[in-house]
Amino acid sequence: MIWFVVALLLLIVLITVLVLRGENLAHLDRDDFPKQDYTPSPGHNQVLETIRDMSRSARGLRGRARLMALRKHMEGLSEGREFVSEFRPSGPNAPKGEWVLAPGVNPRRRILYIHGGAWVAGSPRSHRAITDRLSKVANAAVFAVDYRLLPEHRYREGLRDCQEAYQWMLEHGPDGREPAEFVVVAGDSAGGSHTLVLIAWIRDQGLRQADAAVALSPSTDLTLTAPSNRLNIKTDPLLGPTFGSLMRVPLPVLWWLSFFGMRLSPASPLASPLRGSLEKLPPVLIHASDSEMLLDNARRYANKAKDAGSPVELKTWPGMVHVWHMFPDILPEAEEAFDNIGDFLRKVEQD
Repeated sequence: MIWFVVALLLLIVLITVLVLRGENLAHLDRDDFPKQDYTPSPGHNQVLETIRDMSRSARGLRGRARLMALRKHMEGLSEGREFVSEFRPSGPNAPKGEWVLAPGVNPRRRILYIHGGAWVAGSPRSHRAITDRLSKVANAAVFAVDYRLLPEHRYREGLRDCQEAYQWMLEHGPDGREPAEFVVVAGDSAGGSHTLVLIAWIRDQGLRQADAAVALSPSTDLTLTAPSNRLNIKTDPLLGPTFGSLMRVPLPVLWWLSFFGMRLSPASPLASPLRGSLEKLPPVLIHASDSEMLLDNARRYANKAKDAGSPVELKTWPGMVHVWHMFPDILPEAEEAFDNIGDFLRKVEQD
């Protein structure tokens, strides 16, 4: 009996180390990309107050009540804000989501946008501040997919929704069936992870690849082994209070919790795009803040993609909140970020 227990414990250790943790990627902790150096604009304080409001809305709540409060707060981020775009439901016999159309955009230029929210919150509505601006700078129709969320659905179901939306968008625009001439996949945070997983899946399926991808403050590695996951807890006002306490839990425990919650290993490329093959990918632009917990997730992905020969750009902003792109009406740094996206897409087309 003792030998059986010992053998079982050894098996658990082996699975934890070899399957759930994956390869040690510390060699990717290089700072090979250019950085900016300036003080955040005054609007940053207003954004911090918005984040504090979100924390207050869920204070004292636990479990599903806390999740519902988070979802309600995120949905309210679009309230009272001015947008230039038309927001049009996708309609029957189409993936769930909405078209975002800035005035005069070319409907054959299309962006699939995958919202963030830790895979448990967010929607096309909550992220209109991003999709509205993205449609304008890219001169493209944006399809914001309303993918299925945890915990009501399995992680893979949400990912499948993104895959199906991409294939549908290749042949369907806001005015009906019409082939796309220029295609981009974009997303933020958890949606940035889905974006990077998706372009690898497109490559592996032999489908028409996106012309480019844009990932804003993306999650790229759920093993949580990158240094900034711990070093930037105190400097990340959004993720730090929410996920910082998790970093006190031993990593092997977090790996098993992730495995049971998402029903796949945190080292799987489906959950951690950093840990898949990054060869033969389309041009990728990544934005991150140097003060956020996910900084090294972005840096490691960019360095690995670069080493694999895939075209990638990483641009970092000092002192910004996680996905500061949500506040283009408050932060000049968000406007600068969208201008950078527009420049990147024009460069891709010229090349």
